[in-house]
Amino acid sequence: MNTNCGPVIIIEDDLEYKEIIKDIFKKLNYPNEIMFFYNGQEALDFLNTTDLDPFLILSDINLPKLNGFQLRDNIRMDAKLQPKCIPYLFFSTTSDQKFVVDAYSLSVQGYFVKPTKVAELENMIKLIMEYWKIGVSPNNFTNVPSV
Repeated sequence: MNTNCGPVIIIEDDLEYKEIIKDIFKKLNYPNEIMFFYNGQEALDFLNTTDLDPFLILSDINLPKLNGFQLRDNIRMDAKLQPKCIPYLFFSTTSDQKFVVDAYSLSVQGYFVKPTKVAELENMIKLIMEYWKIGVSPNNFTNVPSV
């Protein structure tokens, strides 16, 4: 069962942005472990080998090896990962209509444009975390029927 304390998976290849996000989560003091992956393939490998139920995934789109779209599609089509119902959100520098349409065609739960100001990013992360803390999803129940 995914609880509010599952790890937050962040896939981000910009090391400076990663440090900013890390500082924000530390400041906001959420109990969730924050796990960073440099590319989609690393994240997919982790998800396929762990018994942890992530709280949510924040993914950049333009990533090395396996981009955010490919990662989302792999998770969505994977018989082992699909039942985990991990909220998948895109964090991108672009609000290009094609990217947004492509993202939602993969059944993502959100698409967010990365703010340039740290205070705006902090507020966005807080809103995302608070929303998913109170939301109910299939993995909030102990006996989830197989799909």
